[in-house]
Order: sequence, then C-alpha cells, then structure tokens
Amino acid sequence: MDEMRVGLGFDSHRIELGGLMMLGGVAIDCGFHFVGHSDADVLLHAITDAILGGAGLEDIGTLFPNNDPKNKNRDSAEMLSLAWEKVRSLGFRIVNLDCVVQTEVPKVQPFRGEMRKRIAQLLGLEVDAVGIKGKTGEGSGQIGEGKLAEATVVVLLARSST
Repeated sequence: MDEMRVGLGFDSHRIELGGLMMLGGVAIDCGFHFVGHSDADVLLHAITDAILGGAGLEDIGTLFPNNDPKNKNRDSAEMLSLAWEKVRSLGFRIVNLDCVVQTEVPKVQPFRGEMRKRIAQLLGLEVDAVGIKGKTGEGSGQIGEGKLAEATVVVLLARSST
C-alpha cells in the first residue's frame, strides 16, 4: 500500500507596473510584474512549498534564501525543478495538484491551459493532474485593487511503502 502525504503551499507577491509577469511558468505581457527577489512567480512558489511540505522538507525560503545573490531574478521553474528532484529522490510521486490563484491582473482563464501544460512538463505529470482556478478580489482589499496576488496549492504525494 502507498503512503499518502498532503502538502499545502502558499505565496503572495506585490504587483507593480511594467515588465513581464511570470505566472505558472508562463511569461505574460500584461503591463505588470510581480515584485520579488527571484522572478516572483507566485504560483510556482506555492507549488514548490506544497511539494516540499508534503515530503516533510524545508520551505522554499530555506532552500533559496532571498539574501543569496544567486537567487536574484532566479527562474522559479528552476527552483521548482530542483525542489522536485529532492522530493522525488525520497521516493515520492505526485498524484495531483490543485491550485488557486487570486489576482485581478492578469485574468487567469486565458492562460490556464498554457500554465497547466508548463507545470505538468516541469513535474513530469499528465496535464489532467494539474488543476488551476483563478479568483479575483472583486474590488476588495489589496487583491481586488490589483496590488497583490496570492496562490494556494494542495498537492497529494504518494510513496510506495516496501
């Protein structure tokens, strides 16, 4: 019987004018960008924390500290891939991911398919194992005012117990 583990990941980043926005490993030209030490891909950061947490490992900030110059403008897809290698080396596989992105800009729907494909590619999954939902703040709070984005991710990990 497989050992099953659930991981929960969360991240948030401020939004500012200009540049490209990285979301779910996809570059989106929407006139805004996330603010962070790396490329600040809020969704990939939440996925990274979810898989690390499910495996009982340190969080993304411990593995890729923001005070390390190597991580300045680092590609979040690279960080996710390195974290996934650590988790996979412990014998885990991902059953599925369920993701919620809360942002006014950009709207998630037009990019959902491309993000699902990119995340599936990074993690060696079938696309149907990656769920992404977009939510807005409906004009309320920093999310609704377009100043902040948040992502929450749940992952189900499995490991053969032999």
